[in-house]
Amino acid sequence: MMSAALLTGTPLAGRVAVVSGASSGMGAVTAQRLAELGATVVVLARRKERLDGLVKNIEAAGGSALALAVDVTDRGAVQTAADQVADYFGKADLVFNNAGVQLVSGIEELKVDEWQRQIDLNISGLMNVIAAFLPHLTDSAAQGKPADLINTSSIAATRILEKFSIYSGTKAYISHLTRLLRVELGRKMVRVATIEPGTELPDHVTDPDTSKLMADLIHDIDVLQSADIAETVAFMAAVPRHVNLTEITILPTAQAI
Repeated sequence: MMSAALLTGTPLAGRVAVVSGASSGMGAVTAQRLAELGATVVVLARRKERLDGLVKNIEAAGGSALALAVDVTDRGAVQTAADQVADYFGKADLVFNNAGVQLVSGIEELKVDEWQRQIDLNISGLMNVIAAFLPHLTDSAAQGKPADLINTSSIAATRILEKFSIYSGTKAYISHLTRLLRVELGRKMVRVATIEPGTELPDHVTDPDTSKLMADLIHDIDVLQSADIAETVAFMAAVPRHVNLTEITILPTAQAI
């Protein structure tokens, strides 16, 4: 498979990037890619041991990174992390708001705990990161620097997929929130954007029908890799300051749904 890497050099030199949901998947790979391109990267997630391993890999490749074990559903903890970032590196000017969970079930199964978990992480967690780091972004923009808030949504925000109702609802919130935030923040030169990747087969899908559907899809086509998402996020942050790539849907070429 062809490498996803398109950018060269260090177009993100001098940037301070915060990546939530960084302990695995596209969060971890994006953090590595941002560091390769010159950014100082702060990685946030609950699993400290995974974050420490990620930081070691980034530093071994010549990058600079800091791990902060944070549950983004804890508003106070996220604010503390934002204060730590300011103390260590100055204000963050790139926030990849990526933490989330996908739990799929039929609505009549009444898996209310799973409903709440998705709402808490995908919506409240996302908002906690925005609340803590938005002052960083507005300050950076006011100083004439690039400032990026990139939220992770999903194609599920617009596709009608059976048994995805709660997850899709949380992602639709993210996509539309991003559009609305641009109205307020764009005039302050804070770029606000969302990425909507095609859905991968996550380990935590327990519904057998959904697992089979997604496994069949992955078997039949060349699916997205985390590196594809990482390069897209990096490109969005690397374009000139007056350019805002606002809403990017990323699908495998052969995926029809």
